[in-house]
Amino acid sequence: MKELKSKDLREKSVAELEELILETQKTLYNYRRDLVFRKVTDTTAIKVHRHNIARITTLIGEKKRGEVN
Repeated sequence: MKELKSKDLREKSVAELEELILETQKTLYNYRRDLVFRKVTDTTAIKVHRHNIARITTLIGEKKRGEVN
């Protein structure tokens, strides 16, 4: 999964962002599990998923506070 752009995420509703964050968390879990069992050697994907989760969480907070249109 590539990095998500903040510009694209701002166009989504809070419900869509919450659904996206759950999907990303499941994917991150699977990557970590596969890393333990040596099925995956690409550790940068874990970093990208963590950053995407942080980006989405920040936008959800901003939208709930009313800072973003």
